[in-house]
Amino acid sequence: MTINTNEIVSVSEANQNFSKVTRIAEKNGQAVIFKNNKPKYILLDLEKNPIIEMTDDEKIDLVAARILKKYKPAFLELAK
Repeated sequence: MTINTNEIVSVSEANQNFSKVTRIAEKNGQAVIFKNNKPKYILLDLEKNPIIEMTDDEKIDLVAARILKKYKPAFLELAK
């Protein structure tokens, strides 16, 4: 992921001045919020960056993988 330096805001600055973060997202399509000098969060302008488009099958696969990861010990126990 390439990050434009004009899109970067610290988490403390975002906390104190969220309207600034929204202005950055409106101007650039997104604002990247750094925590401990690392990118941690992204605020997207949905008019410029629509939510990632996925097919229904891709969505199901993603959710299934999350469920399996979260409840893996229970599934392993049930499989015995």
